[in-house]
Amino acid sequence: MAEIIAKRMSQIQPFYVMNILAKAKAMEAQGHDIVHLEIGEPDFVTAKPIVDAGIHSLNAGLTHYTPAVGLASLREAIAEFYHTTYQVSINPEQVIVTPGSSGALQLLLSILINPGDKVLLTDPGYPCNRHFVRLLEGEAVNVKVDATTNYQLTPALIKQYWDAKTRALLIASPSNPTGAMLSGDELQSLISQVNKHQGVMIVDEIYHGLCYGKKAHSALEYSDDVFVVNSFSKYFGMTGWRVGWIISPEAYIVELDKLAQNLFLATSTTSQYGAIEAFSPATMNILEDRRCQFQQRRNFLLKALKNLGFGVPVDPDGAFYIYCNCEKFTDDSFLFCQKILEETGVAITPGKDFGIHNASKHLRFAYTTSIENMEKGIERLAKFLKH
Repeated sequence: MAEIIAKRMSQIQPFYVMNILAKAKAMEAQGHDIVHLEIGEPDFVTAKPIVDAGIHSLNAGLTHYTPAVGLASLREAIAEFYHTTYQVSINPEQVIVTPGSSGALQLLLSILINPGDKVLLTDPGYPCNRHFVRLLEGEAVNVKVDATTNYQLTPALIKQYWDAKTRALLIASPSNPTGAMLSGDELQSLISQVNKHQGVMIVDEIYHGLCYGKKAHSALEYSDDVFVVNSFSKYFGMTGWRVGWIISPEAYIVELDKLAQNLFLATSTTSQYGAIEAFSPATMNILEDRRCQFQQRRNFLLKALKNLGFGVPVDPDGAFYIYCNCEKFTDDSFLFCQKILEETGVAITPGKDFGIHNASKHLRFAYTTSIENMEKGIERLAKFLKH
């Protein structure tokens, strides 16, 4: 059979970190000890109350399709979470349950973007977002950001890059790879600027809950006319369960429901029943303890990396990443990461995974492993950098 591949695939890059991970796993299989500082996945297993709820749903025979937009009980629980956490009133009908936040973004962008439409994104930023836009034959406009703007977009940058073809703005707070967070005032300013252009604002809040020293504000505190995407993967520790959600303005609910029916029919039923338990007091106590551990890890790794000579111009306020300048040691962070893995057994993510702006000068470290493991990794890096 002839090999037929759509032209768009040439513009959709792989996750380079997955190459690093694959090599690290191969080295582990050969007996090497690897310190994983590359993958954005909590090392904690899913909290027991969630697991028990999933098992209970299976034993109870709750294995049939749910509505495409999710179980009513889960949608109600998510709406109540926003009321409790952010003091905002959400109609449960506005909650669209999806197969992870990736499913949420694909669904959402699909109802918004026509071929040729532009979406403004940060560079550096989460790479899949620009690929989702390309998949829809849209154009991802990667706006260069750095420490001077806290690695976030500003009203001035939106005004500079917005043109007649621009449809939407997609931001994340806290962000990947930098952990940078927008204040309430900054969110309000961005919402106001997008409204002036009569555009759509999408806010990825997947790392809410994993914040250290600053309060995370939801865009929904300042506007009913924004889309918010979130997930049970990061703070709630349910990566493999694949459950996310959208909070949508009511005018878009019918279209989201219609497309969800066609794209994926429904999110995993077992996962949805488990997710309901994520909001229980017992689970939330476990998650808060884990958040405190992440904060301790951040504090340790941040100090250690600075002591090694890596540049960290913006201390991360949230998520579980530190974005470092490594130009003191290399002008090619991708090859640098490969060499570090081969010679020290420490796995790190290269900057090229997150865009092109100064990518060769940056690395992302994930503090998704224990302090004991990180101490071992830092010791190895220190020896490597001295040679």
